[in-house]
Amino acid sequence: MKKLLLPLLLLLITKTYSQTPADIHQHAILVDTHNDVLSNEVIEYFDIGKLQSKDISNFDLVRAKTGGLDAQVFSIWCGPQYGKGTAFAFANREIDSLYALIARYPGKITLVRNSAQLEKAVKEKKMAAMIGVEGGHMVEDRMDYIDSLAKRGMCYLTLTWNNSTSWASSAADETTHRDSLKHVGLTAYGKQIIRHLNELGVMIDLSHPGEQTFYDVLATTTKPVIASHSCAYALNPFRRNLKDDQLKALAKNGGVVFVNFYSGFVDSTFDKKATYFLTVHKAELDSLTKVYNDIDLATDRLFKIHKTESDAIRPPLSLLIKHIDYIAKLIGVDHVGIGSDFDGAPSYPMGMDDVTDYPKITAELLKIGYTEKDIDKILGGNFLRVLKANKGK
Repeated sequence: MKKLLLPLLLLLITKTYSQTPADIHQHAILVDTHNDVLSNEVIEYFDIGKLQSKDISNFDLVRAKTGGLDAQVFSIWCGPQYGKGTAFAFANREIDSLYALIARYPGKITLVRNSAQLEKAVKEKKMAAMIGVEGGHMVEDRMDYIDSLAKRGMCYLTLTWNNSTSWASSAADETTHRDSLKHVGLTAYGKQIIRHLNELGVMIDLSHPGEQTFYDVLATTTKPVIASHSCAYALNPFRRNLKDDQLKALAKNGGVVFVNFYSGFVDSTFDKKATYFLTVHKAELDSLTKVYNDIDLATDRLFKIHKTESDAIRPPLSLLIKHIDYIAKLIGVDHVGIGSDFDGAPSYPMGMDDVTDYPKITAELLKIGYTEKDIDKILGGNFLRVLKANKGK
């Protein structure tokens, strides 16, 4: 009997240790909770179903496959220049563009609304597409607009972008001109919206709202929340990153914070260097802004035009890993995930250039002691859990 057990034991050990980082990465369900490519596609009219240059976008369906990306939450976003009468319409225009993409490539991508559909898409080797609406101003203070977006597939609503709504204050506004705000945190109507989102099974995203709004939501919601693309304030004290007490409160709620790749959130020294870069190239940035009618897209293009300069101020990949590790150690590996903000920022850590680079995160986490089970949770398991908790399936 012992002669039989020894070879079996050796076989199990060999199988365990023969798992490469690439094997582990491909075996996991990888979910990215935040990508802004639809906004850019609507402005520039390129097809993300086909292979695109890194100078155009960080994402397309071809490269997503290479990077092992199974599910993408596409951000539906517009800036505060879109107000009542235009914001909701622009949001629907972006959703239309996603629906059109799915219609063009039905064998590659499918819209999913819950965890069961997501897992089915993975088995069928299709990209699972989901919709996240980034900015409460796009619902234009109307419950029926929330209902409409939920019917179209909205899986989360980011309560504010940098601009506050009439019912919730943003992190930008709470920190830069708090005293001039008409209200701080959630209003009574804002609390009604939270309860309605709970009823609909739409996840509440706390990546952009201010600290008071954050805690007001946690006191109101009956379901776990998310922060779809944020980092740790302790490592970089930027207003959009979450403080330790916020992270602990989010974990107590059962929620998940999905770590943002943007250099400005990852690296505390980046903002100063980026400001100097933009000052040097101000005239060019002004011209690009007129071309694109979008300061964020113009900034992205400026960083790509002057790649040698912009690369010189990018943080190392190790800093991004440090944010994931810090959050996991502080509140537990069950409460951290991936929310890249690809196509929504001008700069990312060295080595994180597009969706083909996700496997580097798996490899780095393995190096610092994370197990395959831990990595499965970080890459997608935690998202599936919080999605089920909101949707009920």
